[in-house]
Amino acid sequence: MTPHQIADKIGKAAAERDLTARKLGIELVSMGPGRCVLRMTVQPDMVNSHGTCHGGMIFTLADSAFGYACNSFNRNAVAQQCDITYLKPVAVGTVLTATAELRESAGRSSVYDMTVRDAAGTTVALFRGLSREVPGETIPNPGG
Repeated sequence: MTPHQIADKIGKAAAERDLTARKLGIELVSMGPGRCVLRMTVQPDMVNSHGTCHGGMIFTLADSAFGYACNSFNRNAVAQQCDITYLKPVAVGTVLTATAELRESAGRSSVYDMTVRDAAGTTVALFRGLSREVPGETIPNPGG
């Protein structure tokens, strides 16, 4: 299997096993080596006291894209550190897309940037994560 086929298979397996993402309606749009795109529509039960999307929901979307992307090489990886900057409030019904991209790798650590945009393409949040590889494969024998 090619690296892209392996990443695609890992993305589909992650989407199936990620119960939190499924409960929030997060959908896998695309997957590639070191890259992932997820989408979520802001629901009425996802708002804060200001009536806008709760930051934790946006964080979860971006963090999910990070998790899928950093495991896309079929080497187990976990978040070691991450932070988010919220740039714009988000209304109920807004479709958000989180794009995760590998920036740099050094040994077992890698830096990923996630951009969360609304349907108009406006950036609503920026998320940076540092992953750490741990022993094991994300899915055993992806080519078999």
